[in-house]
Amino acid sequence: QVQLVESGGGLVQAGGSLRLSCAASGRAFSRYAMGWFRQAPGKEREFVAAISRSGGRTSYADSVKGRFTISRDNAKNTVYLQMNSLKPEDTAVYYCAACRDYYCSRQYEYDYWGQGTQVTVSS
Repeated sequence: QVQLVESGGGLVQAGGSLRLSCAASGRAFSRYAMGWFRQAPGKEREFVAAISRSGGRTSYADSVKGRFTISRDNAKNTVYLQMNSLKPEDTAVYYCAACRDYYCSRQYEYDYWGQGTQVTVSS
């Protein structure tokens, strides 16, 4: 089993940057594909980015492509989400998730979820 703890959220002005981190406990972090999702008030949770076990494959939602970068450090059991050029519409609770497969991009494929970290972008 994997436990996930997100950090790095906060309040930032539009155009600013934040880096989210997700630390995983337990063994064999490198056996899990990882993803980031977000949920804005009154909206359903949506896919943001995904990364394969090795980090060699990544994908992004169209709304964040070119602004966000997902990466992982298997030696530190951590996955990151670098967010640049932030917009007010990026305001949401951001969740990381782990999937017991090489690569996953759909919510239902993910087995473990963190509790989320709030990101608020002011205009």
